[in-house]
Amino acid sequence: MIENVIEIYQKVQAFEKEAHKILGRHETSPSRIILLGETYTKLSGLSLQQDELFRQALRCIENGLFRAAHVMAWAGFMDFLEEKLASDGFKKLKSFRPKWNVTCIEDLREHIPEYQLIESCQDIGLCTKKEKKALLGLLNKRNECAHPGGYFPGLNESLGFISELFRRINALKGKTL
Repeated sequence: MIENVIEIYQKVQAFEKEAHKILGRHETSPSRIILLGETYTKLSGLSLQQDELFRQALRCIENGLFRAAHVMAWAGFMDFLEEKLASDGFKKLKSFRPKWNVTCIEDLREHIPEYQLIESCQDIGLCTKKEKKALLGLLNKRNECAHPGGYFPGLNESLGFISELFRRINALKGKTL
């Protein structure tokens, strides 16, 4: 009896996974969220806070809150970037920005605009000029979503935004200060 229930459950799970693959190819299908979920499971090395911020972004997408998804995902990315900048005790950052009085991540969050943090990434060798421009473009998208205006991203834009942030995190993981 239990074996039959387990077998049926496994078949239902396989069916659901296959259905999401098929439906995920269609632009307007909510099953596309599952495809992002699969990408998310491949991402490793996030802190608990970053993990939670990205999970909230995914939940926003699932509920059609696309602007909020951009904001939450960006918060997760910035937490990752701030930790990366702090990984050497801010030595490299201070060598290029000696006037910045930074002793902890909270100092970065409270006193240094995100734009300037991204600008500093090129100086300290975390990114190239092209990568910096791409990050600033992502920041601009986040700003469009976080402030009143006429930009209303849809499912595709939100999935693309989060996927791009994941790619940027993976690229930054391999770099040292």
